[in-house]
Amino acid sequence: MTREGDRSERSDEASGETASREAEAHTPELAGEYDAEAIESHWQRRWVETDTYAYEGDPEQDPNTVYSIDTPPPTVSGSLHMGHLYGQTLQDFAARFQRMVDGDVLFPFGYDDNGIASERLTEDELDIRHQDYERQEFQDLCRDVCQTYEAEFTEKMQGLGTSIDWNRTYKTIEPRVQRISQLSFLDLYEKGREYRKKAPAIWCPECETAISQVEVEDDERGSHFNDIAFGIASEGTNREEFVISTTRPELIPACVAVFVHPEDDDNQDLIGETARVPIFGHEVPIIEDERVDMEKGSGVVMCCTFGDQNDIEWYQAHDLPLRVAIDETATMTDLAGEYEGLSTEEARKAIVEDLDEEGALRDRWEITHAVGVHERCETPVEYRVSKQWYVEILDHKEEYLDAGREMDWYPEKMFTRYKHWIEGLEWDWLISRQRDSGIPFPVWYCEECDHPIMADKADLPVDPLSDEPPVEACPECGHAEFEAEEDVFDTWATSSLTPLINAGWDWDGEGASEASDLGAESGERQRPANGGDGGFTMEHPELYPFDLRPQGHDIISFWLFHTVIKCYEHTGEVPFDATLINGHVLDENREKMSKSRGNVVAPDEVIAEYPVDAIRFWAASAAVGDDFPYQEQDLRAGEKLLRKLWNASKLVDSLAPADPAEPDELAPIDRWLLAELDDAIADLTAHFEAHEYAKARDRLRTFFWNTFCDDYLEIAKEREGDPSTAYALRTAHRTFLELWAPFLPHVTEELWQAVYAESETQDAGDDALESASIHVRDWPAPEGYEADLDAGETTMDVISALRRYKSENQLPLNSELDAVTVYGAIDGFEDVVRTVMHVEDLTVSDDDPDVTTELSDISLDYSTLGPRYGEKVGEIDDAIDDEAFELDGDTLVVAGEALEPDLFEVSHERTYSGAGEMIETESAIVVVE
Repeated sequence: MTREGDRSERSDEASGETASREAEAHTPELAGEYDAEAIESHWQRRWVETDTYAYEGDPEQDPNTVYSIDTPPPTVSGSLHMGHLYGQTLQDFAARFQRMVDGDVLFPFGYDDNGIASERLTEDELDIRHQDYERQEFQDLCRDVCQTYEAEFTEKMQGLGTSIDWNRTYKTIEPRVQRISQLSFLDLYEKGREYRKKAPAIWCPECETAISQVEVEDDERGSHFNDIAFGIASEGTNREEFVISTTRPELIPACVAVFVHPEDDDNQDLIGETARVPIFGHEVPIIEDERVDMEKGSGVVMCCTFGDQNDIEWYQAHDLPLRVAIDETATMTDLAGEYEGLSTEEARKAIVEDLDEEGALRDRWEITHAVGVHERCETPVEYRVSKQWYVEILDHKEEYLDAGREMDWYPEKMFTRYKHWIEGLEWDWLISRQRDSGIPFPVWYCEECDHPIMADKADLPVDPLSDEPPVEACPECGHAEFEAEEDVFDTWATSSLTPLINAGWDWDGEGASEASDLGAESGERQRPANGGDGGFTMEHPELYPFDLRPQGHDIISFWLFHTVIKCYEHTGEVPFDATLINGHVLDENREKMSKSRGNVVAPDEVIAEYPVDAIRFWAASAAVGDDFPYQEQDLRAGEKLLRKLWNASKLVDSLAPADPAEPDELAPIDRWLLAELDDAIADLTAHFEAHEYAKARDRLRTFFWNTFCDDYLEIAKEREGDPSTAYALRTAHRTFLELWAPFLPHVTEELWQAVYAESETQDAGDDALESASIHVRDWPAPEGYEADLDAGETTMDVISALRRYKSENQLPLNSELDAVTVYGAIDGFEDVVRTVMHVEDLTVSDDDPDVTTELSDISLDYSTLGPRYGEKVGEIDDAIDDEAFELDGDTLVVAGEALEPDLFEVSHERTYSGAGEMIETESAIVVVE
């Protein structure tokens, strides 16, 4: 197999022109070795140029005749990583299989190019800050940078050979998608599912924006617990002070209350008193509340606005004042006095030192604890009061759980993650962001009364910063001046609409007023009705709900959950029938890949070294949903398989005509092969339908490599010219190409075009290529061949044993064997053994051969035995050497101990005492005399 040079070098113009000329000149043929690089680049280009994978569905067709995949739009934030490579390949297995089964498959592609990720990419790429530009100016810069990366991403995705319909791509910032996103906002607002409120919100100081609960993850970080003495300002207790424990002393200036549990006997005297905050000196009330954890620290807790979720709940429940000591950039405010202008880290250190000097620091010790950080930048989050837009979700948690139960989950265990996320929700979905890159809220506010003015649906998309509101005066107060909303949507507020984006969801002012109810009551897919005062419609209603949502397990709480929310609220239906959850690619030591560890594997390097089909073979090695290691041995195994498939095809081509007629009667061995093929087709179909790609791959490889190549092809050589064998050979070979097609699209296309595509179709040029592609053929179905599969398998074992016997004894494969006795069932296949292995006298016996079995060795597992039995291990060893032991079923009784099966392993030696040489197989014993 040849693979010269690095694919990445083809990015320059000269090499690109060379590759294009080579692709134009390429003619599928079986001569020579398999040239992966030339063949793969050729077919990748031709598939795109000829629209081989274009979706041809009709809005009027039965939705059950269409298979639609709701693919994840990757974030445009840099180069391809192993997760892209693996995830996209997994999706492609489903798309290619379903295309051969159903015919009409929508496999689209999108780019998530709005939001924080694209903003940070632009800032890094151009070495700028978004704050230094006007919003529209900065957005234009984002579009330019993202466009460059999207072009590179497209080229690399096409280089993976995925069967995406490149005519159906979208960007989450394009006008059509902006319109859909703003329509979603207006629809939810009209349904009373959204609200704007000034309230505590999770805040990222690095990104300077509010974020949602889903964007916060726990990270174990080192810190200190500090015991700090608070004074008592009132006179209702004999105590002069009490101690609180905190990891965040920099929040002391924001302290607004102290809380004690009502059942805390040790601190009952504090309830109702007034505390004096150390260093800062302001006084705060001491209040009882059942949410205090009496087992933590001293049982007395300070409440600051805000340190965590408890502080927010206390603030709201007890109507506490607001003291803001930390600003939007995690810098101390003037409320912090002399610490103003310090970062929270600097202030923490300075305040601890001053507390110690004042005598208020009673103890301090190191700890490791979970810190909430923004998943994008890993910055610890804060909580700030700000005015934000929310989608109300806490009141519909049970409905979203029911929606999840309606879907099929692959693997099923992933539903638990979805369930736990919903059960643990504490916040409504915050969808507004204080950023420049994103889709604007279509809202203006009355400058006098703050009444929101919503854009007209017909005008969308709009940008309130540059567009005028749809009214001249406020409908509430009559004021004529308005303020534009400056915030943009959270990127997930748009990405969560991908099923509706791909189905062409829109508002039709003259369409159906009932269009948003897409069959929710009947449970069936229905197209929107026509007529009425206007409503939501779909350009392609046959696609919705989508059949499959493929994605990684790390974004179940992000993308999948939010998609369920949006689509369920808009349509009353669950947006997809099934979800396929893939795991992560780890390094060879099963560690997560990260730049800091230096263990990142770059896909470009892998693609440069190995054929894409070999990489796809590796991608099918793990059970769906499981994290699995990147191992080059799997890539090498894939490379060997390509070579095996190529060489086997050449051999088949030399042994049989391309399209032999089926004979009136098949020889038993040929009928057996086709019956085995039927069995394999049934297994593979079931595995593909259940997304068990690893099982499908391994089942197919074993049957193709071991049964067909190693055994049957050797038989076929001896039966060259036999019409029965020629038909079985060609039928099996054609079917193998079709079965391998979802896994190995390039080599199977090349072989199909070289051997089976009709010559007139090839001569017709590009226009006819799509119809000739193996990837639009029907998926194989069992033909109903019947044979004794066990007897045929035993026959193959016997032939392999005799071939091995000749090889080990340096005998030609066509040498005669005088006498062979087979102890095993090969009824009906005796002639093939005689003919293929040149056996003069073949005997098949139902009797047992003259074989004795003796125990030859007992090996101990010392790693387990030693810790359990200590010094007695030597005594056990001696007893075994002296054969002073007894096997009682699965238990070894020795030296007064009964050892369980996990502590030892027994080996046996089998001896044949008759004439000739015995060869054992899994299903038979063969004796050669």
